[in-house]
Amino acid sequence: MTVDSSPEARLEPPRQSSLSTAAARNLATTAKSAPQMQEISSRWLLRMLPWVETKGGVYRVNRRLTYTVGDGKVDFVQDGADVRVIPRELGELALLRGFDDIEVLTALADRCVQRDFRGGETLVERGAPADRLHLIAHGRVGQTTVGAYGDELALDVLADGDRFGEQALLDEGARWEHTVTAETSGTLLTLSRADFAAVAAHAPGLRDHVETFRSLPRQRQNHRGEAEIAMSAGHKGEHALPGAFVDYELRPREYELSAAQTILRVHTRVADLYNGPMNQTKEQLRLTIEALRERQEHELINNREFGLLHNADFKQRIQPRSGPPTPDDMDELLCRRRGAKFYLAHPRTIAAIGREFNARGLHPAQVERCGELVQAWRGVPILPCDKIPITPEKTSSILIMRTGEDDQGVIGLRQTGLPDEYEPGLSVRFMGINEQAMTSYLVSTYYSAAILVPDACGVLENVQIARRPR
Repeated sequence: MTVDSSPEARLEPPRQSSLSTAAARNLATTAKSAPQMQEISSRWLLRMLPWVETKGGVYRVNRRLTYTVGDGKVDFVQDGADVRVIPRELGELALLRGFDDIEVLTALADRCVQRDFRGGETLVERGAPADRLHLIAHGRVGQTTVGAYGDELALDVLADGDRFGEQALLDEGARWEHTVTAETSGTLLTLSRADFAAVAAHAPGLRDHVETFRSLPRQRQNHRGEAEIAMSAGHKGEHALPGAFVDYELRPREYELSAAQTILRVHTRVADLYNGPMNQTKEQLRLTIEALRERQEHELINNREFGLLHNADFKQRIQPRSGPPTPDDMDELLCRRRGAKFYLAHPRTIAAIGREFNARGLHPAQVERCGELVQAWRGVPILPCDKIPITPEKTSSILIMRTGEDDQGVIGLRQTGLPDEYEPGLSVRFMGINEQAMTSYLVSTYYSAAILVPDACGVLENVQIARRPR
């Protein structure tokens, strides 16, 4: 074994692995406060989620059978100014859902034509023949139509990963039902009906898949896409009643509890000599638990496997009409679900909400939650959460959720009754004393979150929070 005997190596101080005695003395003399910590936040999500006991570390969400028709976002790759759709991402289209012939998908992707657009440009006109699919790689577009009284109505806002015109690939007589106008500059890819037919002409598997898609039993679905329960209503006499049963998903999703852990080390000298008037081990443990709880809330928001931002259903994601979070956007988010319990937004996003309300002369009421007064809209509290990310472009997201098992909402998952449990779902285990007289404690917490039905959680994405120039 080679030993580094250079002067730099000999002079390098050893790495500190526990609280020093000098720092410990700061708690042993003079009138003092308990150790303070800037990382501690209000952690409203942890306080508002109902926690469900998860024995065995796994929670299975059984749902009624739903016909999945490809409602996800489409991803792209960029090479300089050139944009290409990832072939397998075409499987997010309803028409190509479940089709996995990569050669055919690549042929379709290669026939997609890039189109750059400017803000204010009309991309398609209502009533014009529809002959191509549009995939939005970047930018925002708005859909409008003419109402029953001749006035223009705003319908929806589409952004990165969305698409429109999918029906045009199969229907030769299709016409655009809406006018689509670019709200910002951006890029989209188009696939014409002629190019799709040319690829299908040399791909028997694609033709068979299309025919299967055409024959899907759409009449057996309700408006939520669930398998319909046959029934009869309004009949008279001895009418033959239909038989029915409720079909379930054969492979329901299971949520495994995730873990956040750390090892707390306290030198025995510190615990022995500097334990008054404050218990050094207890204070170290208190701050460690605070940090673990902060990380727990961060994971519940941002984890790709179970975090709410990544697991909210794509149909429950909407875009703001003009960028900032207006009262209209908040209403749109609220009206898409029943029994919403609270909004969740970054504090800077809440400030942006307040600016938009003030600009319209609106003064939202306050409601009490957990003994605190918080701002509310339509009686639904708007709670702060600094774990929701803000992009470099100064955009963020606003979540809204219904909670609880009984309401088919969002729930937190944990397991209590752990060995050496210190708090519900959190344990502190003594690991012994090593040769350097370090006392070690393993601090662990186990958690996850589940969205029981898709409309329990909604997201307003790409909210602009920067101040507008005066």
